[in-house]
Amino acid sequence: MARTLRTLAFCLAVAASLAAAGCGNKTDTAIQADTEGVYVTVDDLKYQVQISRILNPASPEDAAYLRGIPAADQALAKDEVWFGIFMRVENQSGKPLPAAEEFTISDTQDAHFQPLTLDPKLNVFAYQAGDVPGGHLIPEANSPASDNTIGGALILFKVKTGSLYNRPLELEIASRTGGDNAVIDLDI
Repeated sequence: MARTLRTLAFCLAVAASLAAAGCGNKTDTAIQADTEGVYVTVDDLKYQVQISRILNPASPEDAAYLRGIPAADQALAKDEVWFGIFMRVENQSGKPLPAAEEFTISDTQDAHFQPLTLDPKLNVFAYQAGDVPGGHLIPEANSPASDNTIGGALILFKVKTGSLYNRPLELEIASRTGGDNAVIDLDI
């Protein structure tokens, strides 16, 4: 009986030490997401890709997302598509924090794509960087971008169709304060 108790005590001690050792590997903030829907943290703001997808200008819904594109960027090359990332940003702190201004999509062949600047007066879904008040979101609550079925602000890219095959595509969110950037694998 004593031997059984010693074995049981030893097993419990090993299990407790393994559990305690595992706790040291946890991080307070994620800066890498293997899929959309996972929150990543940049500059104390939480970013979540609600969805990313190719946008079809012939679709009435997608046509609304493609408003406000500068005249010089309105034409697509034969080997390009409109690619939208719908982003949600949360400020859980009690103070205003600056939202990211720089985003880059990269493929596995090291091709990089920058977002277009959309006119927010013409496109109510456009992501707008700026200070996010404490306890608030991008997109703002009760706004068209918040209340539609997607629930995210649009970041619009022109992407080469060949890059859609060089997956995973990664979205990098750049820190504005010199902190860690975050990377999210996009579901295509």
